[in-house]
Amino acid sequence: MDKKNKSSKKHIILIHGACHGAWSWYKVTTALRSAGYRVTVPDMAASGRDHRQITEVPSFRDYSQPLFQILQSLPPGEKVILVGHSLGGVNIALAMEEFPEKISVAVFLAAFMPDSTSAPSHVIDKYAEERALSEWMDTEFRPVHIGNKILTCMFFGPDMLKSKLYQLCSPEDYILAMNLVRVSSLFLEDLRLKEPFSKARYGSVDAVYIVCSEDLAIPRNYQQSMINTTNILLKQVKTIQTDHMAMLSAPQDLTNLLMEIANNYS
Repeated sequence: MDKKNKSSKKHIILIHGACHGAWSWYKVTTALRSAGYRVTVPDMAASGRDHRQITEVPSFRDYSQPLFQILQSLPPGEKVILVGHSLGGVNIALAMEEFPEKISVAVFLAAFMPDSTSAPSHVIDKYAEERALSEWMDTEFRPVHIGNKILTCMFFGPDMLKSKLYQLCSPEDYILAMNLVRVSSLFLEDLRLKEPFSKARYGSVDAVYIVCSEDLAIPRNYQQSMINTTNILLKQVKTIQTDHMAMLSAPQDLTNLLMEIANNYS
């Protein structure tokens, strides 16, 4: 069996970060499919082309439902490589808790990586505590009431996108983001109420962390602090010399790493 036929049996699922959508993975999706991999790239609820507004998505579980639907539909015995970028790290952590038997390896790409001792919100709360409000630049935050719950909505402004997320991306990809980012949320009010993910389920899945060394959104030192304090099965740490949006600024480097990981863990 040739290399491309072998890769076609490997299924990679790519999860975007806050305010983004499946569109942000277009370069890596194209490269992986050209190499023979099966690639699924969902929009989380109220993201990308999903028709809902964020005010229709009261919980992080509701936000993650498109990913759950994919995992629930997998044939018995099939395992996937699950990749989460930025806030997508919490999406894949929740999937690891719910479907550990369906995931061959979880890849955290410059992502929030919860531990199995604190509430799922802890890594985001700690990140926010260590940063002055000015570091969010023109990001907009607005609390809204959904029934008896409060949800803080967020939207990256053009200065935040250009200076902290897309500083090494092409002007074309920055303009693409300006046109496609949507109002989202970090769902902290909801995640603070949840029990920690369990070591028996979440902590049982092989994981790899990919550090983006020039990241100004989730800086390298914060990525490293999550790596240093994790108590899950973190098997490897890889590094890409690029900004937060590695899938756009260094797509071939990231594609090569994902193919290497897929081949080693599935």
